[in-house]
Formats: sequence, structure tokens, C-alpha cells
Amino acid sequence: MIDDELINLIILENGTEDLVLLEKKLKDMRILDNVEYPESVQKLDPKELQKKPSRLKRTLKETPKDIPIKPKQAPLGKALEPSGVLLDEKAEFEEVEPEEEDSEDEESSFLKSDPKLPKMVRMANLCVYGGHGVNGVAEIHSEIVKQDVFNSFYKLWPEKFQNKTNGVTPRRWIKFCNPELSSILTKWIGTDDWVLNTEKLEELRKFADNEDLHLEWRAAKKSNKMKVVSLIRQRTGYIVSPDSMFDIQVKRIHEYKRQLLNILGIVYRYKKMKEMTAEDRISSFVPRVCIFGGKAFATYVQAKRIVKFITDVAATINHDPDIGDLLKVVFVPDYNVSVAEMLIPASELSQHISTAGMEASGTSNMKFSMNGCILIGTLDGANVEIREEVGEDNFFLFGARAHEIVDLRKERAEGKFVPDPRFEEVKKFIRSGVFGPCDYDELMGSLEGNKGFGRADYFLVGKDFPSYLECQQKVDEAYQDQKRWTKMSILNTAGSYKFSSDRTIHEYAKDIWDIKPLDLP
Repeated sequence: MIDDELINLIILENGTEDLVLLEKKLKDMRILDNVEYPESVQKLDPKELQKKPSRLKRTLKETPKDIPIKPKQAPLGKALEPSGVLLDEKAEFEEVEPEEEDSEDEESSFLKSDPKLPKMVRMANLCVYGGHGVNGVAEIHSEIVKQDVFNSFYKLWPEKFQNKTNGVTPRRWIKFCNPELSSILTKWIGTDDWVLNTEKLEELRKFADNEDLHLEWRAAKKSNKMKVVSLIRQRTGYIVSPDSMFDIQVKRIHEYKRQLLNILGIVYRYKKMKEMTAEDRISSFVPRVCIFGGKAFATYVQAKRIVKFITDVAATINHDPDIGDLLKVVFVPDYNVSVAEMLIPASELSQHISTAGMEASGTSNMKFSMNGCILIGTLDGANVEIREEVGEDNFFLFGARAHEIVDLRKERAEGKFVPDPRFEEVKKFIRSGVFGPCDYDELMGSLEGNKGFGRADYFLVGKDFPSYLECQQKVDEAYQDQKRWTKMSILNTAGSYKFSSDRTIHEYAKDIWDIKPLDLP
């Protein structure tokens, strides 16, 4: 049986001297969970687990007066007792066994199943043991797999583990959904081979400062934005300006993806606008249309609350005559691939702001980057590699790093986290009732407290909030310089060539599937 084979391999690798370590490895790596171990394993003495290190005590039996007992350091060749007293070789000693403990009759829990818990097959462990290759889908994800999720397996078979960063097809996500941009790419690269060989997109770099390309690039973006203006009016009734920055977050609604961080940032922006004169608003803020889209799982109550909150904020802001076109919020209903094919080509800023270490890869970030959209995000998933390829200056980075998350949650649990005053300000503003009569206590309560289910801000919205606001200020500053922004946009498309699914499939074929391409006649 495959589970028995793995158990024997674990015992062979780790030995039976340290039963505490062996039990930990077996629980971590075994395929069957809460199932009795083979008889050969059960024969391991469970009492060894309970024993303390058996250091024999020495007791001075008789010390004649003429035999000195010297303190301090032992000279070479002499034994120093734990008490720090040097005992002469002529002294007599007796060995005393450690006292027996009362718990001797208690049944050991070592390697015992629990009849109250279900028996299960751990499919991930089965796959790692049975497969010849194990990969993550982004570099940071693969490191987490090796160093955390399957570390015991990785130490046993390091050669099995590798990385295969996800990709998306440029045929759909540029050629089909963005014909205006496709024409520009073909013109400036000099061929349409980029559709099959995305490495050619890199040739755009040498034209990144070309003013003629800038004009064509902005015109294509404006054309795509006009299509989205019509879509928004048709789906929601809201009228938005195509001259505003289109700031888009479209993905599954989940707390770790942090749509809540995005909308809290919008609320803070709205509050600051309301505190200013009309003239100060215009000079201080870039006009934005903030677009959300995505599905929430039917029973995921907190995700439903986030959607409700976004729509409530939209209803208030979009009908505020003081704000006008300076800020609009839209939740596009019934988000799907067809809607994505319209939104992504029109995007100028896209938010990929998950809690670091929680996104395996993401692929919408690749689609946006291919279409000349600039990303704001954390160092999570494929964001790490996108930032490397497009250039650090062409990616808006904020937030805690993946290796910091455990300590930050521990800090919160210990009551040491001090929230930024702006974070407290925005929560108080929401609770004031400005966005309608709905009770947001459950939603805001998830960001408060230090422990408990649905509490303590597990996804670190409060921790990253000040960094996020400061990064959004940099976005505004960059957008005001349209020459700089257009260059950043061009360099995003040029640097996205790595994220073609063609590259991903070739890597799987070569390194995992061991198959070769078939040349068609």
C-alpha cells in the first residue's frame, strides 16, 4: 500500500531514536489521516515519547577529609559536575536512576488515531509522493511551497520541486479583445509575429519615448474607454467621464484579495474631498472612475457585505453634486470574461492588492499589464515577476512583505498593533451613517480586536492602509504627467512578454511532461 511505503520511507530517513521528531514527520507527511498505523510502527515503544532526557545523577557516597573538593574551573583531564564542583578521582560515587513518574500507567497518545475525528485521505501528500514533479505557479508561490507547505517533502526530494509561472494567451487578451492596440503593436514592431512569439513585444522598449507612438497609444486607450463608458451606462445607469483615470479591480470577491482596502481608500479620498473647497479639490485630486467587478460565493457572507458596502458607497458618491466627475464608483454586475474583454483594454490603473503571501499567482495582473495598464499592488503572486520585467519604476508597490506576515499577526494577537489615525478616521466616518442606514458593524468589526473568529484584521487591511494611501498619492502625481504615464504604459506592454501561456506550456512540456513539439507539415 502506498501509505505504508511512505511510512517506511519516513522511518528509514529519520530513524527511531528521536520519536518526537518521527511522530511530527509522520503526522506532517502521511497520506492517510487518523488511520491506525501498521503493526510494525505501533511496536515502537510509546513510553520513549514521555521520557525526559535520562541523565544519571551522581551522588557523593563518601568523601574522606583528605580528599579535597575544589571549586571553579576543572583542569585538563578532570570532570566538572553540573554543580560546578570538581570531584577528585579517588572519591566514591553511586549511580541513581531518575524517579519514576506517576503517569506511567497513563496510555500514550503516540501515533494513536482519534475515533471522534473522521478518517481522511490527504490528497496533496498523495500527489507529492506519487508525482515526479511538484511546482508552484509563481516564483514566490514555489518558494512558499518548498519552505512552508511541503518543506518535509522538499528536504526528502528537492529535485521534484520547481516553478512554472502562469501565463495568459495574447491571442485573446491582446489580439482579440484589443484590436486598436494590436494594430499599433504590429505597426511599431514591424510584424504581427508577436502574437505567437511574445518576446517581440520587448522591441517596444526602444520606442518608449517616441511622441508619435504616445499619441497613437493614448488614442487607442481613449477609444477603449469610450466603450466602457457605454457599458457602465447600460449596466448601471451611471454616467462617467472618459477623461478620468480608469482605476479597475476585477476578480473574485474575497477578503484576502482586499476589495475592502480599495473601497476604504476611496472613502478616505471622498472624505478629504468633502473637507476641501471646490478649487482645492480640483487642484489636489486626479479625476477617477473606480470600477469593481467579481462574484462572491453564495454562502460567503463577508464577501456579500463587501459588495453591499461598495454599492452603497457608489450610490452616495455618484449622486453628490459637490464631487461631480472628480470621483465615481461603479460595481459592474454579472462580471464575466466578456465584460473583462471590455474593461481590461480600457484600464489605466489596476489593483492587485492581496495580503502578501496569499495569492498563488493571479493571471488578471498579466492581462492588464499586456494591455498597457499600470499596476498597484503588493509583492504577492506574479506581481513580483511582473514588477521585475516591466521595471520597478513602472509598478506602484506598497504593503507588508510575505515574510513579515506571521510576525505582524502575532503582534496583533499580543495587542501591540497601533492603527494609523487615518484608518480610525475612515471607520468612524463610515459608522456616521453617511452611506445610508445599513449596519456596517460586522464589516468594520472584522478590522478590530486582537483575536477571535472574524476579528483581528487577519488580512492586515489596517496595517497596509497608510502605505496604500501614500502609494495612491504617487499614482495621482504620475498620472498628472501624461508623457511619463504613457511611457510607463508602453513599458508594461513591452515587459509582459514573459507572461504568455505559450512560455508556460513549453516549460511544462520540457520539464514535467517530457514531451516534444510536433512539427505540422
